[in-house]
Formats: sequence, structure tokens, C-alpha cells
Amino acid sequence: MSSNSPRRSPTALQEHRSQAVGEEPGVELQGFRERSLQRGVNPVIYHVLRALLVPFFLVYFRMQRVGREHLPRSGALLLASNHRSFLDPFVIGTMVRRPVYYMAKRELFEKRWQAWILNALGAFPVDRGAGDGAAMDTARAILERGDCVVVFPEGTRVRPGPLGEPRRGIGRLALETGAPVAPIAVVGTEDVRRGWRIRPRKVRLRAGRPLRYPTVERCSPSLAGAVTERIWACVSLQWDWLGGDGPAAEQLAAHQAPPAISRAA
Repeated sequence: MSSNSPRRSPTALQEHRSQAVGEEPGVELQGFRERSLQRGVNPVIYHVLRALLVPFFLVYFRMQRVGREHLPRSGALLLASNHRSFLDPFVIGTMVRRPVYYMAKRELFEKRWQAWILNALGAFPVDRGAGDGAAMDTARAILERGDCVVVFPEGTRVRPGPLGEPRRGIGRLALETGAPVAPIAVVGTEDVRRGWRIRPRKVRLRAGRPLRYPTVERCSPSLAGAVTERIWACVSLQWDWLGGDGPAAEQLAAHQAPPAISRAA
């Protein structure tokens, strides 16, 4: 390197590294991940918002939650769900009576005030499409300490139409942590938002019994893929029961015995 080359300050070097890995200068993604691990969900913000949102969801969206009795109230838990709307993490969070953590696209952390609120509610950033190992490490550490993590195996919102194809990250997390995986389907959230308007649409969720897999030290891609397919088949079963595939599935669900629907907070 020529001695006449300009020297960069540490800040400039950090910004250069951030741009090289696809991060905007000033977006401290790792800092938000570390906060999720060290501080966790802010209890005041969590309990206040839960007390406000659950009644709102039950009245405005006529939210129905089926299968909450299957979800353990303590210990590590993976919630695997389809993804249709920005609202999904919040309605899925009402399925359990404890805080949940979830991955959110890195673009949501570019506004500092928004990033702080999301992080305080359990969100940590993931760089979609880049094989974000840091986000997976964060999810693994949260599970290993006995908390609950929501994962959307499709990797992004899929709307409208049938379910998308799952990515094998959920299978890898299940095998590496030994955490039970509860399949969940959400129907109706895709119709809630139009622009900035939040419309009163019926939202329904259904949870199946948790799936358990033995812990492995080295998880091969083929093994992770096989477990992911099994998990996704169970998510699809909940989706079909809710009528996610249209009138035929709705008729099938109508002829089945109705399970208990929870409206408690």
C-alpha cells in the first residue's frame, strides 16, 4: 500500500466494514442482538402493551386462539408459524403468557426510536438472504437460557395464496438446542393493513402439540432440511384446519368438532 494513501479513522473503518457486509452506517445490528441477550424484553413496556393489545385484538379483530393449552408456560420453546403480516409476531405473542423473542428484518432497525421499541419487545435484527449466522446464534442463546422464540420458516412475508417454502433454519435450531417446536398457523392478518389503515378483519390462530427432537452436536443440511419439512407439514395442518387454502378447507374445518377457543389474556 502506498505511503501516500489516506488513513481512515476508526469510525470510517467501521462504516466501511458495515457497508461491506450490507449494513448502513450507524445501524448497530449486533448491539441490538446483545441487548436481547443481556437485558431481554423490557417488562414494563411488555406488560403495558399486552394489557392494551390483547383486548384490542379480541374486540377489533375478533381474534380466536385455538390450542393454547398445548404450549408450555416455561422452558425453551420454538414457535414455528407462517408469515402474512407485520402483525403476526404480536398476535402470536398472545398465544403464550410470557414474553417472546423474534427475528425482524434489519430495515426495521434503521430508525432509532422504532428500533428501541421493537428491541424492548423482543425483536432482534436478521439480515435476510445473507445467511445471518449472528441472528441464529442469538436465537440459539435465547433458547438455551429457557425463553421462547418465534420463527417464520418462510423467511419473509408471503401473501396472498398458499404457504411458501420453508428454510431449514428452524430445523437446525430445533436439533442444536433440543427445544420443543410448536407449529402455529395464522389466518386473516394479511387483510388487516391497507396503507396506514388498520381494518377490522377476523384473525384466527391455531397451535398444535409441540414436536421434540434429540439434540445433535453436528447438524447436517440434509438432517436440518428433513426436520424442517416435518415441522412445516404440521404448520400446514394447522393452516388447513383454519381454512387457509380456501372454501374446501373451511368446509373440512366446519365438519370437525370445534376445540376450545381461548379469549382470556
